[in-house]
Amino acid sequence: MIELQPCELPAPDRWFPAGVPGPAAIGEHALRTGNGRWWADRAVRPRTLAVSCAGHVLLRGNPNALATSDLVPLAHSYIDAPDRFLPLLGAAFTHLTPWERMVWTLQAPPTPSRLPRGVSVRRIEPADTDRMQALASDSHWITASWGSPLGLAASGHAWIATDRTGTALAIACTYFRGSCYEDVAVLTRPDNRRHRLALACVTALCADITARGHTPSWNCSTLNRASRLLAWTAGFRLVREYVHYAVGSPARQELLTA
Repeated sequence: MIELQPCELPAPDRWFPAGVPGPAAIGEHALRTGNGRWWADRAVRPRTLAVSCAGHVLLRGNPNALATSDLVPLAHSYIDAPDRFLPLLGAAFTHLTPWERMVWTLQAPPTPSRLPRGVSVRRIEPADTDRMQALASDSHWITASWGSPLGLAASGHAWIATDRTGTALAIACTYFRGSCYEDVAVLTRPDNRRHRLALACVTALCADITARGHTPSWNCSTLNRASRLLAWTAGFRLVREYVHYAVGSPARQELLTA
């Protein structure tokens, strides 16, 4: 596949319909923020198009237009693609693992929560960049869809719970912003869970999203009980389920190095 610049895209709404909750917002987010990469089998009248952001990929079109080697740029990601792509994906990568997913939208008031003493919730600002950078390495995913800690801090689309020292305890943010839906992500420090800090951040973020005239959405694994419980408590309700696929290294590369 070849990489395209946004100005070269062939009417992306035809490939990734706008105004749909869930992973479809990845394409809109990439266009709006510039945080994403676009791939096609050819520049003029492409038969297959993919967009990637923060390790997530939407792949659409005709799989017969691609060879397995064309999918190398999509290695080590989570791919949302129609079933007709599965034989190609299975041949292109060392593993292809299905993950059952759930899409929720905000439909009910959140359960009220009371913050512990000394904890406050507010919008994240550019001055919070150092707090974003100080997150543990396994927490850096929360900033990935905005390109960097500074990108998230300057986005205006994130809320944070801090203690008296200013330490980040929980963060909720718009992970993928679409034209109608904003997909929410949340992170809580392990030693600060079970205090409803995530709920407080999500509630503040959802009020912010609603004030922009958008609808909050939620996306999680069917096996992630904690995420499902938080979604329900925050007022989200299930609207559909789908499957995306975790893929490994290019299969051809493994053969060459064996």
